[in-house]
Order: sequence, then C-alpha cells, then structure tokens
Amino acid sequence: MKHLTLPSKLFTENRQRFIKAMQPNSIAIFVSNDAFPSNGDALHTFKQNSDLYWLSGITQEDTMVILYPDNPEKKFREVLVLVRPNDLKEKWDGKRLRVAEAQAISGMETIVWADSMDAMLQSGIHNADTIYLDSNENDRKASLIRSNEYRFIDEMKARYPLHEYKRAAKILKQLRSIKTKEEVVVIQKAIDITEITFRRLLQFIQPGVTEYEIEAEIYHSFLSQRAEGPAYHSIIASGDNARTLHYIFNNQKCKDGDLVLMDFGAEYGGYCADLTRTVPVNGKFTKRQKEVYNACLHLHNYAKSILKPGILLANYHDKVGEEATKQFVKIGLLAKADVKNEDKNNPAYRKYLYHGISHHLGIDVHDLANKHQPVTAGMVFTVEPGIYIEEEKMGIRIENNVWMTKNGNIDLMKNIPVTAEEIEKLMHRKK
Repeated sequence: MKHLTLPSKLFTENRQRFIKAMQPNSIAIFVSNDAFPSNGDALHTFKQNSDLYWLSGITQEDTMVILYPDNPEKKFREVLVLVRPNDLKEKWDGKRLRVAEAQAISGMETIVWADSMDAMLQSGIHNADTIYLDSNENDRKASLIRSNEYRFIDEMKARYPLHEYKRAAKILKQLRSIKTKEEVVVIQKAIDITEITFRRLLQFIQPGVTEYEIEAEIYHSFLSQRAEGPAYHSIIASGDNARTLHYIFNNQKCKDGDLVLMDFGAEYGGYCADLTRTVPVNGKFTKRQKEVYNACLHLHNYAKSILKPGILLANYHDKVGEEATKQFVKIGLLAKADVKNEDKNNPAYRKYLYHGISHHLGIDVHDLANKHQPVTAGMVFTVEPGIYIEEEKMGIRIENNVWMTKNGNIDLMKNIPVTAEEIEKLMHRKK
C-alpha cells in the first residue's frame, strides 16, 4: 500500500457493528477476491474484496476473516487468516504480511496461517448453528463470472449441508451505507488529494493538450500524494465526447473554444473520491457555455439543498427533474409545449439529463446501499447533475461529495472551485 497506515479502530468498529447484527451462536466467514488472470502468465492488478477490506483493512490476496463472537474459545472469536510468508515466493512477488503487521492494520489479535486453518475452522463450524457467507450483491453488478465468494459458498454447502446459511451481504448493505466518522476522515483525505490535483489541472489545460495528457497529470498527482491511484477509470472528455457518460478513450486533442469534462477521483486508504468539473479549454467560457454551466450549477446546488435525511431517493430524483425542467425552459432547451405534452413516464427533461443525480460513495465508487431506504445520517453521496446537448455538441456535469448528518448535509468538496468565475480566474493565473 502507498497510503499511511489507517487507525485500526476504523476496522475494529466495523467488525463490532457487523457482530451486533449476527444471530446468536453464528459464524461469519469472508474470503478475499481472486487474483484474476490476464493474458499469458500475467495477472490483473489485485483488488481486495470490499467487504473483507471493510472488516480488516487487509489488501493482501488469499485472506479470510472469520467472526464467531460466541466461540467458547475466546481467542478464536475474531480470526484473520493469511497466506504463510514464503522466502522463495517473496523473491519473485514481494514481501507478505507478518503477524505483528497484520495485527497493527486490522486490530485483530489472532492470526492463523491459511495452511493450518482447516482444523480451527471446522471446530468452530461444528459448534455453530448458523453460517454467514458473503456474496457480491451490488445492485449495479452485471458480471456473471463466478468469483471466489460464490465458489466458497458452493464448497461450504457441500461440506456442511445441514447448517442454516445466512447472507452477510444483506447486513453489509445496511452497515456499509452508514459511514463512521473514522471512515469519513479517510474519504476526506481522498477528496483533498483530488482537490490539489484539480487545481493543478487548471494551470495545465490549454488548447492543443490531449485528453490523455490530462489523465497522465491526474495519475502523477495522485501517486505523488500517496493515493493508490484513481478510484475508477478517469473520464477526460473534451467537446462532444462529454455527452458520453462513461467516455474512457481519452485520446483526443482539446480544442480552442471547447469545454472539457473531467470526472475523476483519488483512492486513498481503500476509500474513494468522485469529482466532476467542466472547464473551458482556453480558460474562458463563451456566453452560451456559461449560461448552460450556470444552469447546471443551479441544479447542483438545488439537489444539495434537498438531499437530507428522511427523503427517499426516488422522490429526490423526481424533484431534481422538476427543477431541471424549469431550467431547461429558461435556457431554451425546452418549450412550454414540450413540457405540457410530455410523457410522464419519460419526462421531456430526460432528453438533456439522462442519468441519476446521486449514488452512494465509500470503499466502492458505487457503494452498497438499499436504494429503497430513506436517506439516513452517516451516508455519503455524490451530487452530479449534468446537461448534455447533442445539437450544440456540449456536455456539462458538476459533481461534489456530501455527507449526511442529522442536521442536513456537509459538502466535503466545498473548498474545490466550482463557479465559472472561480475557474476562469484560476485558469488565467498561469505559472
């Protein structure tokens, strides 16, 4: 890991939250992600199972977390299973965690090597009534690849068919959506790194620069600040490319007079930032660009004003859609007749704003949550309205990250320049 060691209290508290939700005399087992093959003998960069990381802070492959709070043997109530260090393997692939290092990261005292874990685990399972197993239940999941989690479920049910099985994911969807203060501190660090990077970009962007050069500046800035790298594939979309929501080619030249939409965020300590800003390539918005930009900023600020504990996300999105309709009439995108004759199942504003306004943010960029649950204090959301105009080959999106509290929300990106005037001023202050 590149980041400084996080306080183990963060992960200890997360485990305690999960343990409180477990049934009596139950055991929960979490396994790490696969090391996925690429081509030839190469592997994709390893990415830890988000649930296991949330519970332990361990980013190493071949890891397990076992929680059995009612275990008669106290030392086995929380167990971290690691691959045993091997001198020869370490000469090829690098150092693996030792006991003291894993204890310091996770706050777990009992460390067991994977090659000697079976007897301990079997004894615990035989004594338990219920087994919690993890699965990837993110609502946005589209892949049908049978990952290590699902293969482990098959293995456990084959070996222990008479136990009662429960879904750990159902608990985690609830718990992970509510961030502790310790988690928000780490998210804020990822945001601060992202802010420094954005300010740097305002000094770098000019006509003739390529999208991939901007992406390279982002990557350099992130790594130089101890981030793991981008939290997701950076979107650097100039001109008409900005109308493609997940544009990732990043291979075009930024032209004088165009806008460039940049959607990027740092990953620090396993947690993500998610920022979008749209800026003029030459440092100066045209009259029309500023008109549309200010309409988008109005929607952004309106959305933040109503995204508070108690509101349902469906109602929130509807309200932002109603406000978008007013703004689009105001800037000439919609006529009153368009609104009057619209299909209520496909409102007229959808022609120019065709995505949701907010999603949960945390360890995953699209973090776990129950979308039917009212917004609750502790949740962290993006707020990212956009306006995409095919006829004008223009796309604008503005995105900040906000933390819900019992008194409303706190904009964690409040210090990042966002108004057209702030952006123009900073872009003209070239070093």
